[in-house]
Amino acid sequence: MDLPGGNPVSLSSNQIAALRALSSPTVANAIETFKVRPREAGNLSSEIRGLFPDLGPVVGYAVTAVIRAEHPAPEGKRASTFAWWDYIQTIPAPRIVVMHDLDQPQGQGAFWGEVQANIHKALGCVGVVTDGSVRDLDEVGKLGFQFCAAHVSVSHANVHLVDFGIPVKVGGVWINPGGLLHGDQHGVVVIPPDIAERIPESAERVAADEQRIIRACQAEGITVERLKAAYKAVRPDAY
Repeated sequence: MDLPGGNPVSLSSNQIAALRALSSPTVANAIETFKVRPREAGNLSSEIRGLFPDLGPVVGYAVTAVIRAEHPAPEGKRASTFAWWDYIQTIPAPRIVVMHDLDQPQGQGAFWGEVQANIHKALGCVGVVTDGSVRDLDEVGKLGFQFCAAHVSVSHANVHLVDFGIPVKVGGVWINPGGLLHGDQHGVVVIPPDIAERIPESAERVAADEQRIIRACQAEGITVERLKAAYKAVRPDAY
């Protein structure tokens, strides 16, 4: 199976900061210019998005896990919390936890709240991406830990860790441990490792082209014909 973001990539702190300066739609636009995957690939489904827009985007390497919450863990079927913490340290920082909820329906119990956010921030994680649920939104927002989640829940129910360090499918996208992710209030995108360093430069070019169209739209005396000409100058295949 060829998994998005599956090959480890190591970026400098400056390169991570450059990616954090971009919105997720901008990153997605930039990725398209390299034609390394179909446009619909690598973008998590729209219900998973950052719940704290004021924190800005998060960028990090995936540490993966699966959970259940509907029923108590059968004897011997609960993964070790301490082994999980040790595993997290094997992935470079900054880290984003990618957690798949095995329950159907998902989100019956929240693994993530104020306590787990504090623990995982101490372990070098900047946020979580999950198709499960989260809670304690006020406290976690103040902490500066990003929740990119599909559900919000009042209870943790019987939540427990089932496994970790394996490929997980979240939001319709398979993600490998170590995959590079970018997330904000718009959603989450997996960044192909081979082009990660070149994303900011490509994003600048895309933004410049978009501004040419926007300036034409806002110009005094704009007409349909002038708009067509400006649009075609940026996108020659338009008709």
